[in-house]
Amino acid sequence: GSSLEPEEPSMEPPAVPEEEEMPVTAPSGQEGCQLFGYVGIEAVLDQMKIKTMKTGFEFNIMVVGQSGLGKSTMVNTLFKSKVSRKASQPGQEEPIPKTVQLQSVTHVIEEKGVKMKLTVTDTPGFGDQINNENCWDPIIKYINEQYERYLREEILITRKRKIPDTRVHGCVYFVPPTGHWLRPLDLEFMRRLSKIVNVVPVIAKADTLTLEERAEFKQRVRAGPQGAPEMLCVPPRPQLKSRTLQIQEDLKTHAISVYPQEDFDQDPEDRLLNDRIREKIPFAVVGADQEHQVNGKRVLGRKTKWGIIEVENPAHCEFPLLRDLLIRSHLQDLKDITHNVHYESYRVRRLNESNQ
Repeated sequence: GSSLEPEEPSMEPPAVPEEEEMPVTAPSGQEGCQLFGYVGIEAVLDQMKIKTMKTGFEFNIMVVGQSGLGKSTMVNTLFKSKVSRKASQPGQEEPIPKTVQLQSVTHVIEEKGVKMKLTVTDTPGFGDQINNENCWDPIIKYINEQYERYLREEILITRKRKIPDTRVHGCVYFVPPTGHWLRPLDLEFMRRLSKIVNVVPVIAKADTLTLEERAEFKQRVRAGPQGAPEMLCVPPRPQLKSRTLQIQEDLKTHAISVYPQEDFDQDPEDRLLNDRIREKIPFAVVGADQEHQVNGKRVLGRKTKWGIIEVENPAHCEFPLLRDLLIRSHLQDLKDITHNVHYESYRVRRLNESNQ
């Protein structure tokens, strides 16, 4: 019996558990991570794709801005269809009211077998009055009502298998191209709305600005002392900072966090991509829902006496960047941040109020 005692300490660190833990942290090329045959794990992606194509998904977008800035045209350009407003008669569109009465239009659009239930919420009359005090209240009320509707369905004892999602996933704010900096109304609206929804600012009808004016507009997002917005009569500063530093500095001064937010970048690759997007904010866009013939190709654009402004040409405007952000690269991220951040904040606040 005593002859076995020296061997016992050498057997205390078991070899089997170490080999079992290796596949978790070791690269796939090391021993213990290789499979001896085809298992079919990659088929999970195909299963998810087939299920999504059958059930479809929902996306809700809101456009905010003064009348005549091309909000409806921009939405039609994004989805290349007439999705802005339903017409009461063929070939005619409903008149736009001059009061801030939100209108939502829902369409089911399909592309290559993928169905999407798209809801577009327009805010006609925003900022059109002489006195625009508290003109954002109907918009804030509407967004919170959608959160409340989702919360009521979620806390039911017997819940639906799939809760209808009417929450606003993204708000595109249209800045008029008439000035050379953001107005106090623009700053106050984005400051309030950025706390409850993903806000993406754009410069509407950017074809009315020259390239120099466009760059100057982006750089002159100015803030006054102690975070108060300056009046429009103040002359521009002689030396302008770089686009990124100026915009980020002014947005932070007014506590405005536009999408994509830096706090939600999950990994270095996302940060690099989002940094390139943040350099272009606010996007200078042009909308058009008519096609024209250019060099033998049909392109979306605005026809003028001196030429055609191609909407999807990056040299003419930044509409392709906006489209990629909202649809091609960050659509699911918009929905995730809406659910995990904005809706979660509203849910915690409401439940705390109920407990009190």
